[in-house]
Amino acid sequence: MSALVIKSVSKHFGGVAAVSNVNMEVPSGKVTGLIGPNGAGKTTLINLITGVLTVSEGSIHFGAQDITEVPAYKVARAGISRTFQNIRLLAEASVIDNVMIGFYRNEKTTTPASLLGLPSARRETAALRDRANKLLERFGMSKFADQEAGGLAYGHQRRVEMMRALASEPALILLDEPVAGMNDVEAGELGEIFRGLAKDGMGVLLIEHNVRFVTNLCDFVYVLDSGRMIASGSPEQVVNDPAVITAYLGS
Repeated sequence: MSALVIKSVSKHFGGVAAVSNVNMEVPSGKVTGLIGPNGAGKTTLINLITGVLTVSEGSIHFGAQDITEVPAYKVARAGISRTFQNIRLLAEASVIDNVMIGFYRNEKTTTPASLLGLPSARRETAALRDRANKLLERFGMSKFADQEAGGLAYGHQRRVEMMRALASEPALILLDEPVAGMNDVEAGELGEIFRGLAKDGMGVLLIEHNVRFVTNLCDFVYVLDSGRMIASGSPEQVVNDPAVITAYLGS
């Protein structure tokens, strides 16, 4: 089990502090929420965790590993996966092929063996396709397996991106606004899947604007505003915090 621990992390762009002195912990087996108004610094923080941006001050640890200055590809290998606000799929590839891209961490066959179609390569491809089909089943997407990903409805494309992120079998998944643009029924279905991931021992960090969705789902919630952490606690504590109410509704 690997917890993500963020200590006194700041990120400066010139003289502007996009994230300032943030402390946060995301444990395994729990759904942790991160909320805040537009421009609060949520995505910047996710980019710092995943190595897309460099930390100006502070430290980030994942389990026993210090990942503060680790590049993005090594963060992924350490067991952290993410989705993005803007969907990034291979539009003309099938749904199942998009999902199978996510198995890169698990591939053992060499490139020459794959190009030559050796039995070992065929066996591995078949095994990975079987695992992809199980993910499709979990997300209720089996009937779309052979369809072009770009032709799917928005909510279904979101699911494909999540499945691809989960294909690498991460210990921690960062979900950046996963239910944006979805109705309550679609969001509720995904919420149950996220609960299942946490129940299986995965750490889940949920970044969302949908406060009701976050408070119904999360075990613990952090609130960012203008790059600073203004509140943290149980969902009930957070939604009733005067500083949070002011951040969302104004004084």
